[in-house]
Amino acid sequence: MKLYGYFRSSAAFRVRIALNLKGLAFDQLPIHLRKNEQQKSDYLALQPQGLVPVLEEDGEVFIQSLAIIEYLDETHPMPPLLPGHPAGRARVRALAQAIACDIHPIDNLRVLRYLARPLGHDEKAVEAWFNHWIKLGFDGIERILAEDDQAGTFCHGDAPGLADICLVPQVYNSKRYPSFDMTPYPTIARIFDACMALDAFERARPERQPDAE
Repeated sequence: MKLYGYFRSSAAFRVRIALNLKGLAFDQLPIHLRKNEQQKSDYLALQPQGLVPVLEEDGEVFIQSLAIIEYLDETHPMPPLLPGHPAGRARVRALAQAIACDIHPIDNLRVLRYLARPLGHDEKAVEAWFNHWIKLGFDGIERILAEDDQAGTFCHGDAPGLADICLVPQVYNSKRYPSFDMTPYPTIARIFDACMALDAFERARPERQPDAE
């Protein structure tokens, strides 16, 4: 397997965690987003959107982190990343999508860069934008995790899964600006700590990647 990614990309972080949880070996091919390597013609031939990650296996090319993770879960079913019951799967997917669809897309690098230039917002305005959307998302996710009695050690029960795979990179991303206050989110923080105690999450950390700067 080949994984094209960027060490700070939350989406690539998710896929690294999933691969580690599955115990799958993979080669990393860094795509430096700040140097616009994602816009080179050879990479666009793999991912026409110019986004990371991309997973290659046996001549097949897979894009979009959630689709990649579900592909891995279907082709390498142990340990499972989704619950066995349809209602449980729906809950886990909803938590994952609350992060991957509602928070991350409007707080990622290309959006922040667009806010700064060409729109001309200063660093404080960009910081306020970034923190606002994480807070809005975490307010709801904290309530779900704390109140519906289905969270255990992790987001759903006592084994890590798709929701945790999405949650951890987003918590990591929240540290971009020290002004973001995690105090109102004790359940999120507890689950984050439980995840980071596992080798699969620890080895996926941005600073442990070969392209880390």
